[in-house]
Amino acid sequence: MADQNDKPVAEAINHGANDTPPADTSFRPEASFGGEDVTFESAADAPAEPAATGAPGTAHTLKDGAAKIAQTVGDRAKTYAEDGKSRAGSALDELAQMMNDAAGTVDEKVGAQYGQYARTAAEAVTGFSESLKAKNVDDLIADATGFVKKSPAIAIGTAAALGFVLIRLVQSGLNADNDKA
Repeated sequence: MADQNDKPVAEAINHGANDTPPADTSFRPEASFGGEDVTFESAADAPAEPAATGAPGTAHTLKDGAAKIAQTVGDRAKTYAEDGKSRAGSALDELAQMMNDAAGTVDEKVGAQYGQYARTAAEAVTGFSESLKAKNVDDLIADATGFVKKSPAIAIGTAAALGFVLIRLVQSGLNADNDKA
């Protein structure tokens, strides 16, 4: 039951004049909660955990989670890059084989000199394919980064040209699908 001393505190709370109770206010429940002893401590009485102890806090947990996610994403990206590298190497090998096959036809129709150009180009594609297969993804990224730093204008132009070709290929594929419908 409330006594006369609690009345001013209750009035202050009801009128919104005070958001927090005074520091010397105490709370003692009249009945136990669920038959268990419950004690309340003020924030001043709670033991402080020093930050240097390495106790996992929310920020530390979030950083650990972010680091794990970044590691997982990095591992997946490397796996996809390795897969793409092997596919590109196979595609380049097939291109070189087609160029070598076409060189015989070029010899017959145009002349041996032009057939030799086709063979030389096929050898260059094969060499590029072999160097691509021999390097790991990190080396390829380092090479690309070095190339961009050395020749940024060429890199930007190449990226723009490849983007244009890619967009044209996608659009022509979409137009072909629409024509079939």
